[in-house]
Amino acid sequence: MYNKILIPTDGSENSKRTNKHALWIADKSDADIVVLYVIEPHFPEVATTLPLSTLPTPDEQFYKEIRMEGDQIIDDFKHELEDVQCKGKCKNVNLKTMIKEGKPSDEIIKILDEEDIDLVVMGASGRHGLDRFMLGSVTERVIREAKKPVMVTP
Repeated sequence: MYNKILIPTDGSENSKRTNKHALWIADKSDADIVVLYVIEPHFPEVATTLPLSTLPTPDEQFYKEIRMEGDQIIDDFKHELEDVQCKGKCKNVNLKTMIKEGKPSDEIIKILDEEDIDLVVMGASGRHGLDRFMLGSVTERVIREAKKPVMVTP
């Protein structure tokens, strides 16, 4: 039923809980998994509460640190998926990882077409707490804009 499943991750506990659901679906469907981490190039939570002139200007070191954080999150995800949950039994699952830069919801929507994704599996909210109410703002926007099924895990 599904050929490619997208798992957007931000390293939060909610996004980590999506692994077992996506893995089960991928294994039963003989689907590939695409793991996406998005580097957001600005400060979304504080930008609405502080004047922009008070915010630090991101520099090359900032982006290098954010990229390293993304690499670590992707590596942790791969370890969790392959070593802990699969334990060598997920023979039908191929894993592809990607790191993009931009607004997370926009990048997720773009990847749906670029990678021919059939299903998105994502957490109800991520680690950003100030810009959401019930569902995370990224999750809510993906649900509204995606032309593919979106499975949201608590």
